Order: sequence, then structure tokens, then C-alpha cells
Amino acid sequence: MHEYTSTVRVWGLSCPGFPEEVSRARRWTRDILRGSPLAEDAELIVSELSANAILHTASGRNCGTFHLALAVSPRAVALSVTDDGGTSTAPKVEHQDQDAEHGRGLGMVNALAHRVIVHTSQAGHTVTAELFTAPRPGDLPC
Repeated sequence: MHEYTSTVRVWGLSCPGFPEEVSRARRWTRDILRGSPLAEDAELIVSELSANAILHTASGRNCGTFHLALAVSPRAVALSVTDDGGTSTAPKVEHQDQDAEHGRGLGMVNALAHRVIVHTSQAGHTVTAELFTAPRPGDLPC
């Protein structure tokens, strides 16, 4: 194999911060992962993270955007959503009572993904969810 060749493929998409763009993000994810056993979980995760960016950050304000990155290897899928910031608190899993109408989304992402990483910068937050295929003994996820 050539030293610059990789089995990892990466896609990116930037969306205006309109609620209807969440369905576009889902479709985009579904199209890229067509045939993958991880496609349905990935689609749900992208939907939740995109909606959170629009609802809870400057991404949903006038001229706001959110950005998606999707990395696919034979062993893993990594989905990242980056928002425009505008909030001082990083996304976190909250334990809501059963009557709460909001606040369960990141918990769902955490339950579906094998690992969730939140990165905060001056520009905003990036939430990355990693899904691993069933590894063979001794294999690393990527």
C-alpha cells in the first residue's frame, strides 16, 4: 500500500441553521452510509446533534450554521457536528425526570455510540460520536 493511501474516507457538509436542514443532514448521512449496519444509528445521532446545534447555540440564529464531518473506515464511523457557539456551557448528558419534554437527546446519543467526545473551543462546540463495527479479537477500532 502506498504510504499516503488510507482506508478512511472523510466527508463534510455545512448547513444553514434552519430546522429543515436537520432532515438534509440525515439524508446526507444515510446516502453516505447506505448498506452499512451502522447507518440507522448514525442517522439518529446526526439528527439529534444537528437539532441540538440549532436549538441551543448560535447556529440557530440569523446567519448561523452547523457543520458535519463523517469519517468512515472498515472498523468505525465517526460523526461530528460543530456549532457556532454562543453558549458558555458545553453539551452534556442530563438526567431528566419522566415528564420532561427536552434534555434527553445527548443521553440517547451516548447510549447509541461507543464513545462520545465533546470538544470546546472559542468558535463553538464539536460533538463527535464514534460507532465501531464488531471487532475481531486484538483489532483496534480504526
